[in-house]
Amino acid sequence: MGVKGLQSFMELCCPETCVTVNLRDMATQHVAKAQQGCTTAADTNSPTLIVDGMACLRHWYSCKDWVCGGQWREYMDVLKCWVEAFTSAGIRLVFFFDGVVEEKKRQEWVRRRRRVNGDVSKMFRHIKARGEQPGRNLFCLPSGLATFTRFALRSLGQEVVCSVQEADYEIASYARQHSSMGILGQDTDFIIYDSAPYLSVAKLRIDRLTTVLYDRQRLCRSIGLAVTQLPLLACLLGNDVVSEEHMQHIRNNAMAAYRMNHPAAHSGAPQGEKVLAVSHLVSSLWGGEKEKTGLIPQSLNLSAPQRELLKRGISAYLLPGQEALQWGDISALPSSPAFEKRVSSDILKACREKHVTAEGYMVYGVVCEGVIECSNTLEDEEDFQLLPQALVYKPCRQHIYGLLLLHGQVNLLFGSFKVTHVGSAVDLPAIREWFVYPGNPLQEPDMVHPVSLPSGQPSLDLLWFGSGPEVSALRLASFFSIFDCQELSELYGAIEDSLLTALCLVTYIALQVQTLSQEDVDAYLSQAVCLRLKCPRELQQIKLSFLCSRAVQLGSLYVRGLSHLLGANCASGCPLPSAALMPWHSFDGRLFHSKYLLAHSGAEETVLLESNSSCLSLFLRLRDTLTEACGRRGRVLQSRPNAPQHSHRSSPGSRHTGAGRESWRERGEAAGGEWGEREEHENRAWGRGGGMRGGHSRPNWPDAGPPNTSCHQTQARGGRYRSRGRHRLAPRWTQPPAPGT
Repeated sequence: MGVKGLQSFMELCCPETCVTVNLRDMATQHVAKAQQGCTTAADTNSPTLIVDGMACLRHWYSCKDWVCGGQWREYMDVLKCWVEAFTSAGIRLVFFFDGVVEEKKRQEWVRRRRRVNGDVSKMFRHIKARGEQPGRNLFCLPSGLATFTRFALRSLGQEVVCSVQEADYEIASYARQHSSMGILGQDTDFIIYDSAPYLSVAKLRIDRLTTVLYDRQRLCRSIGLAVTQLPLLACLLGNDVVSEEHMQHIRNNAMAAYRMNHPAAHSGAPQGEKVLAVSHLVSSLWGGEKEKTGLIPQSLNLSAPQRELLKRGISAYLLPGQEALQWGDISALPSSPAFEKRVSSDILKACREKHVTAEGYMVYGVVCEGVIECSNTLEDEEDFQLLPQALVYKPCRQHIYGLLLLHGQVNLLFGSFKVTHVGSAVDLPAIREWFVYPGNPLQEPDMVHPVSLPSGQPSLDLLWFGSGPEVSALRLASFFSIFDCQELSELYGAIEDSLLTALCLVTYIALQVQTLSQEDVDAYLSQAVCLRLKCPRELQQIKLSFLCSRAVQLGSLYVRGLSHLLGANCASGCPLPSAALMPWHSFDGRLFHSKYLLAHSGAEETVLLESNSSCLSLFLRLRDTLTEACGRRGRVLQSRPNAPQHSHRSSPGSRHTGAGRESWRERGEAAGGEWGEREEHENRAWGRGGGMRGGHSRPNWPDAGPPNTSCHQTQARGGRYRSRGRHRLAPRWTQPPAPGT
């Protein structure tokens, strides 16, 4: 949450409330104070700083390149240096990350996602017009940054907590309970909570370990309130629970009264005047001798719905051990009985533990909440050739839901598995998916039903808690079955785990995205192979003559896929170490972009693999495996070199908006929500002759000239990109699909 205008008020109108502090000195003073108070040895020896991880992401990701999918190895170095700066000063860090979006905050979450969508659209238009990354005014975090940062910090030996409630609330509660030296973040709610001192990450000088402390005690003295009255002030000013609009009439009345009594006060500082006016109102609502509390006085002019809303807003600031309001227990955790009955109590407990300790991904939201969400991804809403990631990975998510929620039973007979289906998805409520993608208005969640694994439904308790080589093999088989890549389990142990997962992911993308070309696959695989030999400095020095918007979207698509690999791995009982699924082991945005430009310009494999014979051999092996896996499912990769011209203007046909063409939304709705057929028009005709790189021949086209690109077997985005309900919709094809597609 955040209080509208409070921080700027403190900085501009009450500068004495903003105190520059040295964190080393603050830690020393905290230890001395703790020793005088006879606290535990642990608290005395380790001054603890609670870090709001979500607020730090924009400050941590200082890498120059951000649109290409992320400079993950460079980012890891940044995190390592950041952590070492504090640990060298004897400061213990505990990182908190948002783990849920509470329903009372859903509309605010949606509003912010829509706003970011606007920035993403501007970013892609800039890239297509200029061929370069836009300035920081359009900066967007690389896709999946919050998810993978949690694992990165854990790999650095840090304590990481993923919230099961509002993260701000849990941060303030933890800091108060453990007498922490401070909360490092960027949210004025930490001024309102009666907890540890609030320290600004935006003002942090990591080289000096100095920042600004926003002092709530000095603030209260400046505006004439008690700390217990700050929650009411916050709600009347407006926050994420109580919007400004709901309390506008209260503020208007307060401003009128304040101006009457203080006609010359703070002229030219409307925000300061507003905060002071509301502060005077709050102060006047109680008699001077009565206890000042966070309760709502009856004299406040509110309707019944407004009073209930204000109660919810104030209750969000009351921490455990503080005075409870009479309208109920605000600390009670939500539950979803419809899903809890589907799993054992041991699974429920493990789901929560994995979630809180940031060891798992996706399983808690599915099993315990029945809802998951995914924030903005760098996707071009004007590019109809590539499906949005939410739809690309929907089939594998359905398999994950099925593995978690559909009952199954596995019998071990003579070293082999006999999988029996028990139950179905018919009586299961659908998972509510709040995924941001072009065309989704986010007015309601997508309702997505679980689907059984292609290889059969194993017992979740056996996968999570079983032991022995048979169970290990079952876990691995379940993981690859989620992505319909069962045969890849044979490569386990033969190649590095990170390369195996990269191969699984690229194979899955090739099967789901029919417009993915051989050149795209070569770019994905060559960068994964070459990345193993490069240090962060080498990756930073890669030169890109220009940027291609399609490569930008493919980079984000890959990274979002890694998060689905994480979810599948967790649901399958963790057959692979989580480190193998991290982007810094298989992806670098700048390296991928360079490989994409090379592949689409017709570069030979030796050039793609940087004249390294061992890398070339490994690359060819991976590509052959992928090609065979796709071929068994009727998917034949086509060579479609699409070398972008080094131009700062979009070509006439690049936006697919020719006269008379029906839009993707109209075509999809006309098809009843399925993928509508769409004829592709490319910017240039394909060359005739010559072979496809990698030994695959290009099909022979009729002598009449360049082929009609409707033969590409492409999917169109239809029905507002949405396919609702339990049915898994098959794509339509302009040619009859081969068996297995």
